[in-house]
Amino acid sequence: MKMINEIIINDTILPIKDYKQDGKAGKLQISVKFNVSSDQYHDMTTMLYKDKFSIKVPQKNLLFEAKITQYATSITNLYKKEQVGVFKVTFTER
Repeated sequence: MKMINEIIINDTILPIKDYKQDGKAGKLQISVKFNVSSDQYHDMTTMLYKDKFSIKVPQKNLLFEAKITQYATSITNLYKKEQVGVFKVTFTER
């Protein structure tokens, strides 16, 4: 099985560390983990606060509209320089 190493959220290419895909209640759902550095923190959280996402998974030839149904981070203060947190996000098809 091919390892998924990136997704595209809206027009932002996002390297990922972990990828899981399933279907719940007939809707496509993907869960991803990715690193966010203190330099990326503001832009990333601003993007993730949106309600609608266009998700592309090029290696699986997937494209769907989604919303965030789960979100967690390993660190809550990435405003301190040179820190990296792991974000865990689940996108569910709209």
